[in-house]
Amino acid sequence: MRPETRYAKSGKVHIAYQVVGDGPLDLVLVPGWVTHLEYQWQEPLQARFLERLASFARLILFDKRGTGLSDRVAEDALPTLEVRMDDVRAVLDAAGSSRAALVGISEGGPMCALFAATYPERTAALVICGSYAKWMRDPDYPWAPTRADHEAAFAAYEKGWGTSSVGLKIIAPSVASDERYRKFWADYMRTGASPGAGVALYRMNVEIDIRHVLPAIRVPTLILHRAGDRLIDVGCSRYMAERIPDAKYVELEGIDHLPWFGDADAMLAEIQEFLTGARPVSESNRILTTVMFADVAGSTERIAESGDAHWRELLAGYHSRANAEVERYRGRVLDTAGDGVFAAFDGPARAVRCAHAIREVVSNLGLTVRAGVHTGECEIAGDKLVGMAVHVAARISATATAGEVLVSSTVKDLVSGSGLQFADRGPHALKGVPGEWRLFTALTGTRRTSSIG
Repeated sequence: MRPETRYAKSGKVHIAYQVVGDGPLDLVLVPGWVTHLEYQWQEPLQARFLERLASFARLILFDKRGTGLSDRVAEDALPTLEVRMDDVRAVLDAAGSSRAALVGISEGGPMCALFAATYPERTAALVICGSYAKWMRDPDYPWAPTRADHEAAFAAYEKGWGTSSVGLKIIAPSVASDERYRKFWADYMRTGASPGAGVALYRMNVEIDIRHVLPAIRVPTLILHRAGDRLIDVGCSRYMAERIPDAKYVELEGIDHLPWFGDADAMLAEIQEFLTGARPVSESNRILTTVMFADVAGSTERIAESGDAHWRELLAGYHSRANAEVERYRGRVLDTAGDGVFAAFDGPARAVRCAHAIREVVSNLGLTVRAGVHTGECEIAGDKLVGMAVHVAARISATATAGEVLVSSTVKDLVSGSGLQFADRGPHALKGVPGEWRLFTALTGTRRTSSIG
């Protein structure tokens, strides 16, 4: 669920912030350029990145002034790094944090570095991801873009602001051809800032130069950069690592600038180990499992027809019968919110047959069920399963028509030889899930014998 958004007052400006998690360490994430505090949670990979940070820390998020849900500022009165430091202090105070680790992404890196040098008593540690001390080429700083390069980018962004064609091939090439994310990126830009404000902030960012600050940083520092980053050259981070006393530098594989794309787990593991002393033991917490979602098709119409009281009786009967079938097919019910059933199985054939069985046994109640089944890697979180495989199964279920059991190509391939039959439904774009997915209708699935297989 999306966290609650609150506001801190920094001078006369309201800064929107959120607090996620309750770990022993306060961690402030300082983002780059243009953001939107609430809309960012609609991107699954970005949300997963934030949730992972919140799994070991009390995560504090905010929109910088001029972007997202924070107060806008006049384009001729853009905030300096000093003003942005005051905004971070205001957010820390509002969140009740006296000392926190700072994680700066992209343009957020220089601000975090300046804050750490200026307020070491409030900085537990400094982590800089894909960032720079200066982003304008000089004879002694040859890896940054030239002013002409930046001017061309300013013009392109102003002309194409809020469209899916601008910037993605540079900041997130691994998803640049994904139509779902292209749309998200266009919406994200429009909600984060206007064209004039976005380009004005970009112009401000390229004038940043904190090279003289680097030797004054005395807090534990980790610098991360992907070797193939297409927006900010890895030379920028190598330069900082050589000049910040005792800084730890880790160069990672990858071409994406935004850390939640590509191998996000590698970056998260480095951050967690640096801040807590222990790497995540995610391997033992991840399993391959089959996930099934089933719900009642046309439930809104049924409520209107039968009334609330009768609908509650129908739901009770539906859940009782559905749960019994899940148990019979050696599955485990994980959630039964509303008219839905979310269950996990150790075999995809059993999941498909269970979906058909549920469809049959609840038809006596006058209900029609649709279901989605997918097999993939899930993360065990207490008594819950989380991860992209869960999102995929839920989206497949939402794509199914009334009475249909719809499965991914992974499920179809894994049950070869089981006797199950399928009809190809073609490629689909699943809302909130990257890429294109080929789906199949399971035509047969129930086999009522003494041995469930």
